[in-house]
Amino acid sequence: MNKNNPLRVIIFDCDGVMFDSRQANINFYNHLLARFDLTPMDPEEIDYVHMATARDSTKYIFRETPHFEEADAYRLQMDYTPFIKDMIMAPGLTDLLLKLQPEFHLAVATNRSNTIDEVLVQNGLGGLFDMVVSSLDVKNPKPHPESIFKILSFFELTATEAIYIGDSSVDYETALASDVCFVAYGNDQLDAPFKVHTMGEVEEVIRAFEGCQGTVD
Repeated sequence: MNKNNPLRVIIFDCDGVMFDSRQANINFYNHLLARFDLTPMDPEEIDYVHMATARDSTKYIFRETPHFEEADAYRLQMDYTPFIKDMIMAPGLTDLLLKLQPEFHLAVATNRSNTIDEVLVQNGLGGLFDMVVSSLDVKNPKPHPESIFKILSFFELTATEAIYIGDSSVDYETALASDVCFVAYGNDQLDAPFKVHTMGEVEEVIRAFEGCQGTVD
């Protein structure tokens, strides 16, 4: 590792980075809508639920109905396990985490709520992260920086000792608000100092990191 590398903690988003979970999200929320005999989500709603918390997503897709409270209660008692099979883990993720684990703290900052632990366990990642912060662990979910601050505080680190790997504008805004360097995964539209498309490129950024500048294409 570069001797000038200041990094001590690598923070990952879940959906869109560690997993391609778009189809899982579509299936989950369409199942919720079908429970109340409502039509499936439109493209705008699909984009929204990919970034927002589960409660906010439910509120949004039920915004023109009287069923939000009932739907949200049903969501909380649903078994998410059948939808995990629709999530596709990023190639090379497990190998990367195993390589990084001896050298860095590893953390997750996600807007998932009560499903994140089961997702990690079912995919063999349960023991690879030192800290997982979900929307249930903070008062203010992303894009508020509370989840990042919580991780930095836990490890007693400063913002310059962390990077956050995300794929959405919500992730970008979270990193910006917390002064943590942002790595845009699979989204070249974000104005990020680093843009990557594979876990191999994520490792390249981490190994060569000297500060928040540069791009890997």
